[in-house]
Amino acid sequence: MTIMGSEAVDRSVSLTAQALRRVAHLDWSVPAAGLEWSCYDTAVHVASDFAGYATQLTGRSTSGYAPFAISAAPGTTPDGLIQVIEATGGLLSAAVAVTDPEVRAWHPYGMAGPDGFAAMGVVETLLHTHDILTALGVHDWEPDADLCEQVLDRLFPQVPRDIAAPWPTLLWVTGRDELPGLPRRTAWRWYAEPIIAERVVLCEISPLVAGDLRDGGTGGFAWAEDGPGEGTRVASGMVAKAREEGTFRPGWGAYAVVRTQDRRAIGGIGFHGAPDAEGNAEVGYDLVPSARGNGYVTEALKGLVAWAFEQPGVTALHARVDADNAPSHGVLVRAGFERTGSTEDGGARYTLRAAGR
Repeated sequence: MTIMGSEAVDRSVSLTAQALRRVAHLDWSVPAAGLEWSCYDTAVHVASDFAGYATQLTGRSTSGYAPFAISAAPGTTPDGLIQVIEATGGLLSAAVAVTDPEVRAWHPYGMAGPDGFAAMGVVETLLHTHDILTALGVHDWEPDADLCEQVLDRLFPQVPRDIAAPWPTLLWVTGRDELPGLPRRTAWRWYAEPIIAERVVLCEISPLVAGDLRDGGTGGFAWAEDGPGEGTRVASGMVAKAREEGTFRPGWGAYAVVRTQDRRAIGGIGFHGAPDAEGNAEVGYDLVPSARGNGYVTEALKGLVAWAFEQPGVTALHARVDADNAPSHGVLVRAGFERTGSTEDGGARYTLRAAGR
């Protein structure tokens, strides 16, 4: 995984400022491409993201954004907005440079360290520069390929790299364009800290993505030909329902299992809900037929277990398996679970307790 630092932020801000100054004489009150915001408001949004990400790191926030807002002074021109972007981009660059790599701060898509916030800042400015330029009639702007590749590697581990160049791929993964064989996305997100296993990476299926999967979409993933499976769609429905009922807790829902070799989603894994008062949580998984028999689920489950036992208060993980599902019994045993009883329908119960419990 690429580690992105202050130099990447500086480069992206420089590219943005150069591109936007070429159109600073135009009318920025028009809507930015694909957005409800005007070009003017989109530029303010970029500055707000830069400042917000910087203060997440300096304030060590663990539960939300610091309660402040960025706005432009009345009468600020597009040239002035570009100055604001450069200034706030410098704040983020400085915060990234001086923050210990082990620090984690809150973001709606999951906790992130300085390199994660650096990558998010790069994504925000590159994409919204594209949105502004497109709205103002500039359709051929393209940032550095290596910068786009770094962002893809850092935040989008689920995206195939063999279909298009880095910039078109970044536009596709963020719902701005389509690629050959891959329609334009209606739901997407990035992953600052996915769960990484040996040959797979687990990408959380957040409520927006879950709703798309539940309703027959791809969830923004590039699936193996026989995916997604019915179990993954059902689990996604549980996530969407939990959000609607106000019981969803980030991290304690479903994850897509993405094969790192080709970055194709091959199944789903996750929890049936957040841990109960005693720290117990139940796990489940679903793999497409074409990917079975290769040990992917075992690796994914071990990664999920490791993540779960790093969370405070978790005492044990449980699973239920049909009596005749020999491969699933094997997966649980290889992941360290022990058989602890039977289910009402004749299946088996398995449990893995946290160390010292």
